[in-house]
Amino acid sequence: APQCPGIEPLCLDVADWEAAEAALGAAGPFELLVNNAAVALLEPFLGVTRAALQRSFDVNLGAVLHVSQIVARQMIAQGVPGAIVNVSSQASQRALRDHAVYCSTKSALDMLSKVMAMELGPHKIRVNTVNPTVVMTDMGRINWSDPQKSAAMINRIPLGKFAEVDDVVNSILFLLSDKSAMTTGSSLMVDGGFLVS
Repeated sequence: APQCPGIEPLCLDVADWEAAEAALGAAGPFELLVNNAAVALLEPFLGVTRAALQRSFDVNLGAVLHVSQIVARQMIAQGVPGAIVNVSSQASQRALRDHAVYCSTKSALDMLSKVMAMELGPHKIRVNTVNPTVVMTDMGRINWSDPQKSAAMINRIPLGKFAEVDDVVNSILFLLSDKSAMTTGSSLMVDGGFLVS
């Protein structure tokens, strides 16, 4: 990336443990990690397929666990303090129709993050989640393009809108920075008030 000379993109399927190990093992050392990869395969509960369940947990939970293990081991070996932010969702705490699998993966991610915070804290590694409402990414636009569906959700958000990418990025930057030096094991809601409505 010419505009970011210090950044070296690695293109891989984070759910492939061998590929992740090979790529990240050679890429470190790391001080900061954001786990943002996710899939949202929407199916009604009675129609949930094994394939969707497996893929969703492999990406939304398994990849986070494994990538975080690789990076945290490097941080500990280097003796550097670190911060990890896992991108979760308001869907970890509120049931949404056709989101049985997605909601479940994000609830699991919230709890994984708390256990990581507990076990990595003594190594000076902080772990938190951001829990956005619908974000206007490509995936968000695809899943919420139906005006009736999106209106029903927006009506439940006190601030009356979906999140923009920057809303989430700014919260992540806060949790990565020393400005949140005493925050670990927390979930930062970026939901426009959805969960209080």
